Amino acid sequence: MPKVDVYDLKGKKVSDIELAESVFGIEPNENIVHSVLVNYLANQRQGTQSTKTRAEVSGGGRKPWRQKGTGRARQGSTRSPQWIKGGIALGPKPRSYRYTVNKKERRLAIKSILSSKVLEKELTVVDKLEVKEIKTKTMAKALVDLKVEGKTLIVLPENNKNVLMSSRNIEGVKTITANNINVFDLLKYTNLILSVDTVKKLEEVYA
Repeated sequence: MPKVDVYDLKGKKVSDIELAESVFGIEPNENIVHSVLVNYLANQRQGTQSTKTRAEVSGGGRKPWRQKGTGRARQGSTRSPQWIKGGIALGPKPRSYRYTVNKKERRLAIKSILSSKVLEKELTVVDKLEVKEIKTKTMAKALVDLKVEGKTLIVLPENNKNVLMSSRNIEGVKTITANNINVFDLLKYTNLILSVDTVKKLEEVYA
């Protein structure tokens, strides 16, 4: 069972915590992570791109010249794809890219990344993620004290306005709640900061 240190926001070790083997100690499955990531990105696509076919552009009502005798290639409309201002052949139309993956696969992908964070020592656990007032300087100092550098994802057990507002202007830092955790954010951000309450909540959901 993995065991990690627990710090306060001043970077001082206050205790340690044993993490659930079934959530933070499994062997990461890269294939499942890739599959779920591709699904997440596909589901984010809007699919609103659209081009006009020859039936939708204006003009081209009559045949530009007679079929034979002019020496030019035969043409039926000035709005065929080869003409300037003509329609687009085989262009994109609005569509949905959404598809689903098995719920067990999504859960396994999350657990695989959480476990890899522990293995690579990219997980920091703090006793409480709370600040008294909305102040970016306070959160920035906390990250320095915790010796967290680079892209960082902070996961809260529940919505906390002070923490969200204090961290949103720090470059490379994103704050989300535990129920919004996803494969894309876990992979995009190198460092992961969880509170003890967040750890317990994740273990309840994914164990």
